[in-house]
Amino acid sequence: MLRIVTAMGRLQKQLILLAVDLALIPAAFVLALTVDAEGAGLSLFVSRPVELWGLIVLMTGVGALFSHLLDLHRVQLKAYEQQAVLRTVIFALLVGFASALVQPLLFARMLPATTSVIFTMALMIMSVTARFAMRNLLIDLYRRGGGRRKRVLIYGAGQTGVQLASALKTDDALEPVAFVDDNPTLQKMMVAGLPVHAPVRLEALVKELEVDRMVIAMPSLSRPKQAQLTRRLQGLGVEVRTLPSFSVLLEDAGELKDRLQPVDPVAYLGRRGLERDMEGMHVLYEGKSVMVSGAGGSIGSELCRQVLSCGPRRLVLYELSELALYQVERELIDLAPAGVEVVAVLGSVTDEDTVTRTMALHEVEIVLHAAAYKHVPMVERNPLSGLMNNVIGTRTLAEAALARGVSHFVLISTDKAVRPTNIMGASKRLAELVIQDLATRSGSTRFSMVRFGNVLGSSGSVIPLFEEQIGRGGPVTVTHREVTRYFMTIGEAARLVLIAGSFTEGGDVFVLDMGKPIPIMKLARDMIEASGYSVRDEETPDGDIEIRITGLRPGEKLHEELLIGAQMLGTHHPKILRALEGHLSQIEVATALKALRGAIETGDAEAAREAVRRWVDGYTPFEETLADEAGL
Repeated sequence: MLRIVTAMGRLQKQLILLAVDLALIPAAFVLALTVDAEGAGLSLFVSRPVELWGLIVLMTGVGALFSHLLDLHRVQLKAYEQQAVLRTVIFALLVGFASALVQPLLFARMLPATTSVIFTMALMIMSVTARFAMRNLLIDLYRRGGGRRKRVLIYGAGQTGVQLASALKTDDALEPVAFVDDNPTLQKMMVAGLPVHAPVRLEALVKELEVDRMVIAMPSLSRPKQAQLTRRLQGLGVEVRTLPSFSVLLEDAGELKDRLQPVDPVAYLGRRGLERDMEGMHVLYEGKSVMVSGAGGSIGSELCRQVLSCGPRRLVLYELSELALYQVERELIDLAPAGVEVVAVLGSVTDEDTVTRTMALHEVEIVLHAAAYKHVPMVERNPLSGLMNNVIGTRTLAEAALARGVSHFVLISTDKAVRPTNIMGASKRLAELVIQDLATRSGSTRFSMVRFGNVLGSSGSVIPLFEEQIGRGGPVTVTHREVTRYFMTIGEAARLVLIAGSFTEGGDVFVLDMGKPIPIMKLARDMIEASGYSVRDEETPDGDIEIRITGLRPGEKLHEELLIGAQMLGTHHPKILRALEGHLSQIEVATALKALRGAIETGDAEAAREAVRRWVDGYTPFEETLADEAGL
């Protein structure tokens, strides 16, 4: 049967619907004659057959005209709802009115007025009933042919939920089975033909009704609370979907775009961004072969973009991650001006042969060293890998640059290198000491270091983390109520590196004047409120998103510093400072590296930590810092 229905064309289906409408007119007329005067009207088929059959034929023709004018035969059965029912009612009224008007004029009065009234009512009821019967039959055929429908439980019995339930009643694949709503006045009632239950019965309903999917139809609920509810419902083992209001779905795309503004990291600096103040030093990089290690990272890739704008002869992308290298190469090839060669090299900074061969093959003249393991907890758990990459890798790359005779080598360091409490910070301080040592023995290569604060928007930084947590509905996690950090943008970081290369006199440590450090609690609150939500705490228990204190992670400090000592010199830029700091002698650096290499080769993490403790001034392991704060 289903095969026959699906094989029909649209015109065939419309003709069948029209035929049913027209066939119901004589049926309703006979019923009216039967009911009126207790069937006495049927005798007219004997006494006045010509007039009676003429009237029936005329009404059938009139019905065909009205059906065409109302497009009744064009209404699909599966879409036969309130508006279509209204059309059917109008159709019956028009045919009935025409019957009452035409019969006494053309055939003299042979029927009482009540017959026309009964005929109209009968035609109306029969037409609507026939349409619904055909619709239900058709839906049943499709359902049997398509297998079991997914059973849907709708969370929210408001306007959106009711509209959804109405839409799903004729769906081939989904079947609404019940509502769940927090409103006590709706519970235990029937809405849109479905029962409404309390949320406390959710788990039982999923089992009793064999629910496959739950749809949250509560668009007035804030997005974080929707996300929280979604996570709770997913624990019941069913699919969970969220439905916006139908009015939102129909909004202009431009209006929706205006409502979804991306986070601007500069808004959280608490100071004016410096990218426009820092004019790029094109002269140093123009026409040169520039190598960027860690080119696929957040800072490394931005460095590459900025270097390209300076018009180098060649840009060498040196990266350990194949995926990151592929992505940055594809982007930069499109951005590169005509005549600029972009070269991608897959390799580690600890691989001396690859580093040396790359510099020689591509005639590297400037090295910007951004490759590093920088995530504090990860390096703390993997100290040997972190020290190997950040210290030995820096030494390998810097010595190759010195042997090659490159003009400038810039190391990207971090404020965590100042009196570090973690292996990552200590490894970066050791890398600084290595560069400072080489600077004292270099005749042609100018070595310098740039010390960053936290870079907004870089991988693993706090803003992408907070954005992700806010998008999930919270909680937003902060390690300590008092923790503060210095922040700078990726653009500022890249410009600082490029400018530092032109300012250096050899062995310099450059820092950016970033103003006052920013409290992370304030940053979390500002980001929640900037996203249009409220913070849930003791004062506002009905807020959208909670800020949860998780405790300091291993190696994490409450407050970061940019300088080891207090001595600073100015530069040609008022916001860039040159730090005056002590360094190790050549023999001390060699001894430190020998001890570190020995610990790495033997896999002795404790020996590596001991080497760090001995040679990094101010290094205090996290455990000792906690003990000091506790007064132990």
